[in-house]
Amino acid sequence: MTLSNTKQTTCVTLTSCDQLLASEESWRVLAEILPQLVWTTRADGCVDYTNQRFCDYTHATPEQLQGYGWGQFLHPEDAERVLTVRAHAFRTGIPYEVEYRLQEGQTGRYRWFLARAMPVRDEAGHIVRWFGTSTDIDEQKRTEEALRQSQECVNILMSSSIIGIAITEGEQIVNANDTYLRMTGYTREDLREGRINWMQITPPEYLAQTLQAQQELAIQQSTTLYEKEFVRKDGSRLPILAGRVTLPSNSIQTIGFVLDNSARKELERRKDEFIAVASHELRAPLTVLKLQAALLKKRIGRQSMQKSAADLEQMGAQVNNGVRLMEELLDVSRIQTGTLKYAQESVDLGALLREIVETMQQTCPTHTLILHGATQTMFVSDRNRLRQIFINLINNAIKYSPQAKTVEIDLRTTAETVTISVHDHGLGIPPEQREKIFERFYRAAGAREHAIPGLGIGLYLVAEIVSHYGGTIAVDSQVGHGSTFHVTFPRTSQA
Repeated sequence: MTLSNTKQTTCVTLTSCDQLLASEESWRVLAEILPQLVWTTRADGCVDYTNQRFCDYTHATPEQLQGYGWGQFLHPEDAERVLTVRAHAFRTGIPYEVEYRLQEGQTGRYRWFLARAMPVRDEAGHIVRWFGTSTDIDEQKRTEEALRQSQECVNILMSSSIIGIAITEGEQIVNANDTYLRMTGYTREDLREGRINWMQITPPEYLAQTLQAQQELAIQQSTTLYEKEFVRKDGSRLPILAGRVTLPSNSIQTIGFVLDNSARKELERRKDEFIAVASHELRAPLTVLKLQAALLKKRIGRQSMQKSAADLEQMGAQVNNGVRLMEELLDVSRIQTGTLKYAQESVDLGALLREIVETMQQTCPTHTLILHGATQTMFVSDRNRLRQIFINLINNAIKYSPQAKTVEIDLRTTAETVTISVHDHGLGIPPEQREKIFERFYRAAGAREHAIPGLGIGLYLVAEIVSHYGGTIAVDSQVGHGSTFHVTFPRTSQA
């Protein structure tokens, strides 16, 4: 009986061992085919198994990872936190999960993993082993971080006290930051009740420009900044710079960006006011001086004092330059306020160019002015404004070619256009400056250019006058080899 019982017990024990071995072999096979890093530890937390994927990731052998060897691959900033979580789990027997960065053995790069572990207990409820996996969540973590940073940027932008931001659907403003509401004078309640409509807060004179910006938005998903005004809730006006973008994920909604432009507009108004006042104040004494110089020149001429007469003539030329400068400053102010006046008369361009060349040749002996093609070409325009164009262009050609001897002026006509070209052999203009030279108060950069006197308003006036007559102005230039300015008018303006 005892033998029989002993044999029976031995048989049961052997059968249990076989089942255990078969079970362990099964989970090891499962551990090797899982995409995660798989590991087990003893009850005290010492690693006693890692799958091949764990070894391949760390480029370490199973022996090197056993015990606490795997810890050498933990990111130093994560080590204390991870070990604390593990120690608490091993002490309490509670399953745990923790995120950490683990170093790739071959590249040295760290990737984020999510580790989960749970205890394995015997029949008595004692923990005999821990089974764990580490899942690669690096892409997820990086996406989360990118979203966090993006949200942070959005929050900073929306809380900006400088930029007004509004989200629109069609013409309706559906959301806006406090700065936008402050600019328009509306409240959060107005926003919730749908009382803010960007078409309604746009003055009639800016509607065409705003609708054009809408068309630009539809084509290229964004608009360039443009100037306009808002009609605020109280009826007052606010000058702004506006721009919009379309949300890629929601074509119905657009985001508008608004900058308060009132300070710059006020500065421009004061500057234009100053120019106008200064010009008026300076023009009066210069006009008197010019008249007195002319009278004195006549008296001296009658007494045959030729040298004194020549000196007075030079003085008169300088006075003329001063008067011309004052007139140009006044014209700049008039352009800004829209009050620049133009006469309508029939002008012979060929005769006008000959007259200008002859007069300027007497006061500019350093250069020879050569005129080509000055045939009779009738044109309906303002004679004085055309004179401004050509005098400015020829003056510039002389100033910016100090080492040259000639300036050439050419008049050409076709069935559709009239073109006047002024060519010098001077300093030339770099490509990046060729568009800027027509801006108000812009002067070409460079030590030699800055040594040449001027306020940067001549070409601005030229461009404005040419544009008024439906013409164009262009420049061909090569640094060190001179420049050619081409002014082209349509023949439809010809008398």
